[in-house]
Amino acid sequence: MIKYTYTLIFLMMVSTTFGQHDHPLVQDTSKHASTPKSPRLETMQMVGSNHVHIDYGSPSVRGRVIWNGLVSYNQTWPAGAHSATSITFSEDVSIDGTTIPKGKYGFFIIPDKKLWTLIINKSWNMHLADDYKKENDLVRIKQKPVKRKTISESLRYDIKSTKSGYGVITMSWEYLTISFEFKNK
Repeated sequence: MIKYTYTLIFLMMVSTTFGQHDHPLVQDTSKHASTPKSPRLETMQMVGSNHVHIDYGSPSVRGRVIWNGLVSYNQTWPAGAHSATSITFSEDVSIDGTTIPKGKYGFFIIPDKKLWTLIINKSWNMHLADDYKKENDLVRIKQKPVKRKTISESLRYDIKSTKSGYGVITMSWEYLTISFEFKNK
């Protein structure tokens, strides 16, 4: 009887000590898993037979002052978050009278209070505008941004085919939108 009592006590101790680990531990990752604040996004569109592809980091406003705040006036901005925004054309295009050969390019903007400079640059593989060099610019376009009544919380690019062989690339963020036209060659 004493033998059974000791065995029962032993089994209860083992079950109490190890019983709480019968099931594998499952870590609650819901508090730690989150989407990036500036996710990398892509937009693409066929304009005639030209495949146009834009890759960019999409930051959100999140209550911040964007223009002449987060994005300074009169400084080269990579037109998105983290890595420079890239635009790829599968065919040659003409932008503001300048021929741009098919390929992948960096897209940069120099915002100002009234008139912005939109830039297509030979270099696209860089962090922010750290390695930006003006001498690599293929074309610079002066454009006035358009103020909208509704907010675009996250930076967004759109590509639209407007008429045969023509397209428009538009960037919208906060209350401003800016765009430029291109023509397939």
